[in-house]
Amino acid sequence: MSQKRPYSLFLLLVLLSFSLFQAWDSVKAEGEGDQVYIIPVKKTVEQGMAAFLKRTTDEAFENGADHIIFEIDTPGGRVDAANDIGEIFQDLDIPNTAFITSRAYSAGSYIALNADQIYMKPQATMGASGVINSDGTAADKKAQSAWISAMVAAAESNGRDPLYARAMADSSVDLPKYNAGKGKFLTLGPREAEEVGYAEGIVEDRTELLNELNLSGATIVETSPTLAENLARFLTDPVVIPILLSIASLGLVVELYSPGFGIPGIMGLLSLVLFFYGHIVAGLAGYEAIILLVLGIALIIAELFLPGGIAGIAGIVAIVSSLMLSSADMGHMALSIGISLIVTIIVSIILFKTLGMEKGFFRHIILNDATSTEKGYVSSASRLELIGMVGKTLTPLRPAGTAEFDGERLDVVTEGNFIAANQRVKVLKTEGSRIVVREFHEEQNEEEKE
Repeated sequence: MSQKRPYSLFLLLVLLSFSLFQAWDSVKAEGEGDQVYIIPVKKTVEQGMAAFLKRTTDEAFENGADHIIFEIDTPGGRVDAANDIGEIFQDLDIPNTAFITSRAYSAGSYIALNADQIYMKPQATMGASGVINSDGTAADKKAQSAWISAMVAAAESNGRDPLYARAMADSSVDLPKYNAGKGKFLTLGPREAEEVGYAEGIVEDRTELLNELNLSGATIVETSPTLAENLARFLTDPVVIPILLSIASLGLVVELYSPGFGIPGIMGLLSLVLFFYGHIVAGLAGYEAIILLVLGIALIIAELFLPGGIAGIAGIVAIVSSLMLSSADMGHMALSIGISLIVTIIVSIILFKTLGMEKGFFRHIILNDATSTEKGYVSSASRLELIGMVGKTLTPLRPAGTAEFDGERLDVVTEGNFIAANQRVKVLKTEGSRIVVREFHEEQNEEEKE
């Protein structure tokens, strides 16, 4: 009996080890050792956000992340940026969750629908995804149709009923139960989203969400935009772009009217630098755009010294091309350029009228000197002393001819009538080299005296 005890003790140890292994495996199932990336999707959706999400998702993949949580709170933004973000989600091989903490409107709802699963806070909403132009008006039917198709495809890609995605982007879809249709876009609260399968659950905070995902023991990696990415997001905002271009053009024009190189020129150049810096960081502009910009400026400067106008036109085309190459939306960039052009023309006219062209850079290329009497330039002698003198015509005046006054032969002209030769004439007025005479009679002289 005593010989069996070692075997019994060994069997007990094996069973105990197996139980401990199961317990450890249970802990592992709650996310122990996993790595979860938290990526914020906040504020306006624009190209800067797309660049940030591309960087952070690539970083998560390279570091072997087990899950990504996108914390969404956005009023929406640009369609082109949303489409780029949708492609990032579609190419993502890491399980991911959209966690709507407040709003997921317009482009925000499209981003959420591209995620593997969606969770919402109790006060969160999603939807209201109608596409509009930058001026607040409804987009054309072609743009609306493309956006509705994108919303539907995003829902279907993750097994969600596309009807509700369509209703979010198409106000003609009638869903009276959810107060949609008749000109209203669908907006879902958390209970409604859960009911139609657009949310897997409702959670109070990130901790509860991690519990729901069985990742409570995971290592959390918080991400945030770098200073350069934050600056790029601001500089690529659709409202900021026309302001930057207007400041750039105004600064350079004002500099032309100002002596030396000062604050206006610095502001203009700085605005251009900020514009291209933001678009380069956002991945929109390349070095070819910078080369075109520099070439355009050089051609415009050359135009000031070359005849023909060809260099100036080529310079303008190069600059506009560089701006277009830096934009993801040609229409919006054309609008921004148009706004800055109008502002520049108006201010240039004001400067021309108030300051003139005698200051600044133009003083080097515009002739300001004039031939005046004060400077010793005289086009003809002033003969005011002849007024009232009486002489005799040497030739017929038809109406111009020659007359003699005090022995001096002068070219004269009548008021339009004919005067024969050897007739007495009187000088009425002188206008530079033009001497106007009239036929003179003694009786006329007596009448004038009386």
